[in-house]
Amino acid sequence: MEIYKKLLKLQQAVKGLAKDKKGNNYTYVTGNKLLSFIKPLMDENHLILKQEVLSIDNERMDYKTGIGTQYEKPKSEILTKVMMRFTWIDCETGEKDENLFGANGQNEWEKGLGSALTYAERYFILKYFHIATDEDDIDNPDRKPEETPDVKHLVNNAKTPSTPIDIDRLKTRLESCSNLESLASTYKGFTPLEQKATKAIAISLKESLTKKTA
Repeated sequence: MEIYKKLLKLQQAVKGLAKDKKGNNYTYVTGNKLLSFIKPLMDENHLILKQEVLSIDNERMDYKTGIGTQYEKPKSEILTKVMMRFTWIDCETGEKDENLFGANGQNEWEKGLGSALTYAERYFILKYFHIATDEDDIDNPDRKPEETPDVKHLVNNAKTPSTPIDIDRLKTRLESCSNLESLASTYKGFTPLEQKATKAIAISLKESLTKKTA
């Protein structure tokens, strides 16, 4: 069928989309970004996507926000569950491809249905064409390159070590060194965090020992 050849063209054109919006502690691909890629391809291939709502189920959801704080208060929203039929139509041949798809959306009273419809459209297209949305997906052209951890950067920006550092003990070890070689060897034996914590002490002792040997 000609319609499937055209749908394949759409699938081949879009390998992956990086998530472009963050909300409620998760990131996702917005409908605007998705349609900006898909709609021109639909127009080019004379395809339309007909959307029909087959059923709507609304449920009131009562919960509290800011639990355990001075801002705690009750809130109510509507959870809308929709069952839809998405039909691809080839305007040149009249061929069709029908698909059933269900989705949920929870929002304020008048927005529950809109959220469900928006979610359904976005994820139907993403799943129909197997569009990768994960930033680390190997097929995603917007995939971020892997970064090699910068140990020095991690050490310098560490807020607190996992094990408390005994500064007095480290200072005693450094002060027991009688020459520059012993001081250097002892200091190099410390962990990066211990070295950072005792750097000023080591420098002071190094200057002192240098004067003695001068």
